[in-house]
Amino acid sequence: MNGDELRAEERLLAEQAVRNRRALRKACREAADGKVLAVAEQLAVEQGREFSRRMLESSLREESHDVEKTAARTGPARAD
Repeated sequence: MNGDELRAEERLLAEQAVRNRRALRKACREAADGKVLAVAEQLAVEQGREFSRRMLESSLREESHDVEKTAARTGPARAD
């Protein structure tokens, strides 16, 4: 894999961003007159929280996996 290719986790996050945008556009189209901005802001905040949670979860899972791989290669840590 070269540096430009998306990893599986990155692809999932990118797809989620597209789904969020589509949902936001739909909500705006369906919002009552005079309520578009309020509806859009509320949904964007909710989506942003969920997206951030998923990114954090994904990043921590990958970091944990990398640490475990490094520990397995180097052996147990010394206590002294």
